[in-house]
Amino acid sequence: MRANEGTLLALTGGLRLKTRVQHPKVIERTDRGGAYWYFRYWRDEIQPDGSVKTVRKFQRLGPSRGENKLTKKQAEIERDKFLANLNKATVEEKIVEEGLILFGAMAEKYIHSYVDATAAGRSLLSISTRIKYHNQLNNHILPRWKDVRLCDIRPDEVQRWLFETCTSWHAMNDLRGIMSAVFTKAQEWGYWPESRRNPISRVKIGEKWNVNPERILTWDETARVLNRIKEPNRLIVETAIATGARISELLGLQWQHVDLEQGAIRIEQRYYRGDIDQPKTKRSRRLLTLGYLVERFADKKRTENPKPTDWVFGRNDGSGLPIWDSAVRQCLKRAARAEGCGFKGLGPHSFRRANITWRQEVGASAIEAAKIAGHSSVRMTEHYTKIQIQRQQELTKAIQERLAAAAKGSPQDHEEPPAPPKAPSNPPPASSAPETPPSLADVPMATQFVQ
Repeated sequence: MRANEGTLLALTGGLRLKTRVQHPKVIERTDRGGAYWYFRYWRDEIQPDGSVKTVRKFQRLGPSRGENKLTKKQAEIERDKFLANLNKATVEEKIVEEGLILFGAMAEKYIHSYVDATAAGRSLLSISTRIKYHNQLNNHILPRWKDVRLCDIRPDEVQRWLFETCTSWHAMNDLRGIMSAVFTKAQEWGYWPESRRNPISRVKIGEKWNVNPERILTWDETARVLNRIKEPNRLIVETAIATGARISELLGLQWQHVDLEQGAIRIEQRYYRGDIDQPKTKRSRRLLTLGYLVERFADKKRTENPKPTDWVFGRNDGSGLPIWDSAVRQCLKRAARAEGCGFKGLGPHSFRRANITWRQEVGASAIEAAKIAGHSSVRMTEHYTKIQIQRQQELTKAIQERLAAAAKGSPQDHEEPPAPPKAPSNPPPASSAPETPPSLADVPMATQFVQ
């Protein structure tokens, strides 16, 4: 067995391909209504069940007599050109060319060499992303596709499987994205031919839709919920509202990241369930102002007298570790249920959406909101922005008030007034001022239709 044959057998599920170098003789045929040179050769063909069948093939080279005839030497040269690629291909090249590797075997390499890989002691992916990839692969993708060869995965079958398996657009998008990533890495690492398109790129899942309506708490609901939350969770939630920081970024704060003189916090790391990592993206490293929360942070620092490396939101069990995000989420959900404004999906991230929305309502531009949020593009900020009914009412009334103000003192319609009569030679004394025409301000406002 060759040195790497064991690895290839594992990747292909035990499939063996014959390695042969062929040099058949060139033969002249004159018994089929013409004269020409030909040769026969062997070719391995993959069957639908994954087995390999060796087939005898016939290859015609050119005429041996008459106009444009080839000499035998010329025919042998043409034979060698044809066989060059056939003889050149090794077992490895044949496997790549045909896409014979099992998806499950390629997924294992993807997990080992990318998902769980580290560089300079740091993971390539955050722990939350790694957990998601492991769950999606082990619980959904591999049970269906692990024993299927890459070449046998068809876009229509994947699309049908997604529609039958998933109950949300986001789940379909996650599964499709991970499967596509496996094919992309297979191509980068030489297990899928570069000339062949990634079949998952042809899988269509339609426009984005949500199982639950996306919403945020109103100003009034937020105030009532905050009144039910105790410290330190209340300060965490209020900081999320004020800064728009992710919950993992807030829990990753150490006192060395808090600048009380400047009234700001520096986002330089994040903490997620025992794992300390760098921020999600390069733009996530940013300075966020605390506004009126500075005094609360100052009081907390005076009370605790912490070291620079101590966590700002540490546990009170003496472990010296930060609070888990699940504790904040559960506290928030209980408070919202008590106030009758809870909804599925409510969590600390809801206040990141609220901050992005409210920041623009009070006058920030979309670019300012995007940079403060640490988004890579304004388009992402657009997805986070929610137009609430109260805001829509304010904008609608502002339009109507401006229109009414513009209409004051103007004719109600735009018809040209009749020509005034000629003034008599002896005009009567001036009468009282003419009646002011009605304006839109005197007309009841139209009923508002809202979403």
